[in-house]
Amino acid sequence: MKNFFSKYKFIFFIFNFVLIFFYLFPGSILGWIIYNDPSSQPQITRNFIVSSNHVYAFLILSIIGFLTYKNATNKIKLFIYLIVLSVVLEIFHFFIPKRSFEFSDLFGNLLGVLIMVIINQLIKKYEYYKN
Repeated sequence: MKNFFSKYKFIFFIFNFVLIFFYLFPGSILGWIIYNDPSSQPQITRNFIVSSNHVYAFLILSIIGFLTYKNATNKIKLFIYLIVLSVVLEIFHFFIPKRSFEFSDLFGNLLGVLIMVIINQLIKKYEYYKN
């Protein structure tokens, strides 16, 4: 699986493009498609303290990114990129019509990235003890 993503980096880039497009669209594309109402946002699971949809989106992006880039230097750059992307995209919601900046969304983005960083660290520890 790791070789597949590192071999086909365009999958990571396409997912980035799709996420950015969905994020910057004024309203909800999925709400527009499913409910015929761009002001409605479909909810995958209930929100806890943070937005669950944002956690899932950035967790998937992080998983694909961490599978795509194998070495430690690239993973650090990827981590920084994902953090900056999550903050910048949420800040853009100040300026996009029918969107609003919400701390629960921002923290959901950051939590999605953080979960993958923790999983990555656990995998590295397991591989260290295994060898």
